[in-house]
Amino acid sequence: MITVVSGIPRSGTSLMMQMLAAGGLPLLTDGLRLPDPNNPRGYCEWTPVKSLSRTPEIIAEAEGKGVKVVSSLLSSLSDQHEYKIIFMRRPLEEVVASQDRMLERLGKQVAPAAKASVIAAFERHLRDVHSWLAKQPNMGVLYLAYTDVVEAPQKASCEVVDFLGRVLDLEAMSRQVEQSLYRERSRATSVLAG
Repeated sequence: MITVVSGIPRSGTSLMMQMLAAGGLPLLTDGLRLPDPNNPRGYCEWTPVKSLSRTPEIIAEAEGKGVKVVSSLLSSLSDQHEYKIIFMRRPLEEVVASQDRMLERLGKQVAPAAKASVIAAFERHLRDVHSWLAKQPNMGVLYLAYTDVVEAPQKASCEVVDFLGRVLDLEAMSRQVEQSLYRERSRATSVLAG
């Protein structure tokens, strides 16, 4: 069984990876992307995952572990394995705001693209991904809202443990949530489709 943490960028995937690690689940990461002001506790990424579309067999290295796979690469996962996917959701207005702040902190120009069109593109992507996931017999999916994880980390940790069917340290998982890192809050009610 391979545990996959997924979602669109800036949806809480790094936090979930940190929670799993604290709980005692081995992770497949390489530490190449270092913590920075946008993600001061680290990204928990495994660089080879970016080549999944060309070399889907590399995911075998994640057997028995947790690995982060961005939502656009889920369809490249090899069908030779069983997966438990924890899919992080976040209001799209917050995702876009967080991505903009990230670019600004990196000293990059924020494109003046209309937020509405970016959000619409994310919505289409997520509908497609969720529809595809529902048809995969080798993939179980737990959808978790980032807001719920931050506001009720103990409850979210219990949901994850129940979903994975593993014994993990719930208290250690819950302690990974740091309220101050939820920096782009919105009053949006539109949570990612799922």
